[in-house]
Amino acid sequence: MSNDDAFAKLNSDLSLEERRAMAAAQPQANGRISDTADVELISSMSIESLREFLQGVGYRVETVGENGSRFLRSATSGLAFDIRPGSGVGGRFGDIAFVALLAVRGTLPLDLLNRWNRTRRFGRLFLDQPVPGQEFLVFCMDVPLAGGVTAGQLRGQVEIWDSLIQQLVPWLREEVAKLAPKIDTSAAGSATQLPPSTFDRAPAEKSAS
Repeated sequence: MSNDDAFAKLNSDLSLEERRAMAAAQPQANGRISDTADVELISSMSIESLREFLQGVGYRVETVGENGSRFLRSATSGLAFDIRPGSGVGGRFGDIAFVALLAVRGTLPLDLLNRWNRTRRFGRLFLDQPVPGQEFLVFCMDVPLAGGVTAGQLRGQVEIWDSLIQQLVPWLREEVAKLAPKIDTSAAGSATQLPPSTFDRAPAEKSAS
């Protein structure tokens, strides 16, 4: 589906302000984002309008869960990630969280994770243990809509996330390889694994630009 078709096929759930802002974010003939002065701001979204937006910038997206616990799932470079809505009312929310989980085998030093966090301005990396014996490496980035953002700004945040998530796995492999002599060799080759997911982990299909 082309970008033009994706933007044209908007769900009726979209508000007028979202239609205007998303239309303004369509690439123009010269490859630049429209700088129309009267672009409206997006201060909240619904699961449906967020899904349409992500599809409009080239991602395959599926809706996961039911009713008030719904969120979106996508992937880039074979790594699945969730897009979770923040707080809100009436099915609309004012912030978004991009979250990727990787199962951990062995031990990852905290200074390694801190090194990533010190050298990247966006996103954060940390360890979480939801149940004993099950540890996950969590990478997440919050995107606030409070005060209003343009569709172009929102698209820019999505592109930042995409860039970071593509950097993450190669960086981890390189750093873990440096630690290999210091840690259990049975864990060194598999320090990170994707958790089970129903989503296809093939690289996300991008629409032709």
